[in-house]
Amino acid sequence: MTDFRLLRAGDSAVVVEFEERIDPAINMRAVRLAAALDGARIAGVLDVVPTFRSVTVFFDPLRTEYVQLTRFLDEQARQPGFFEDNQPTPLRVPVCYGGEFGPDLQSVAEFAHLSPEEVVSVHTGTTYRVFMLGFLPGFAYLGSVDRRIAAPRLTTPRARVPRGAVGIAGLQTGIYPADTPGGWQIIGRSPVLPFDLSRPMPFLFEPGDQVQFVAIDRTEYGRLHM
Repeated sequence: MTDFRLLRAGDSAVVVEFEERIDPAINMRAVRLAAALDGARIAGVLDVVPTFRSVTVFFDPLRTEYVQLTRFLDEQARQPGFFEDNQPTPLRVPVCYGGEFGPDLQSVAEFAHLSPEEVVSVHTGTTYRVFMLGFLPGFAYLGSVDRRIAAPRLTTPRARVPRGAVGIAGLQTGIYPADTPGGWQIIGRSPVLPFDLSRPMPFLFEPGDQVQFVAIDRTEYGRLHM
């Protein structure tokens, strides 16, 4: 397939851009290409950033030959293996829904014409893909949310959303890794943080991971949060 293009981004970066839509198969191609670049250890490549539908490669122009790099990218993006997705075992993430932890759960329920309990059931009944990391260290854009509960962002963002908050914004859901302003509909909170420097592996998620949310009560939240 040749449904991608190479775009130069200044003298020290190049973007491989796939189709202009959000789709798990397209995202898988970006994730696979990023992994191939990491594995190749090309001299002068400084960073590789996969997104929903593209990969940006940052490099040192004094150490990396642009023509050779783009040739490698072109060859790898055409490999048949880039169209096969081996589904990893989903990561199970606990969430305490509603109450003070989920101030927007009732609003999402009203949007969906469901009860709060049904919203939780739908949210936990879906397996989500980590499309990309961004916004804050460790923040994973997870999709796709069941359209029944795909409530839009808040009209007025909050000045502070606590770390661990689980939100919905359209077809996306995610966990805030730190206290920050935010406009997503907050339906719960997880005691497991997406980014924690005290862990041997600070980042909980990587692009391409599969995630499932598991409902817990306040007692279990307190036990896991300690």
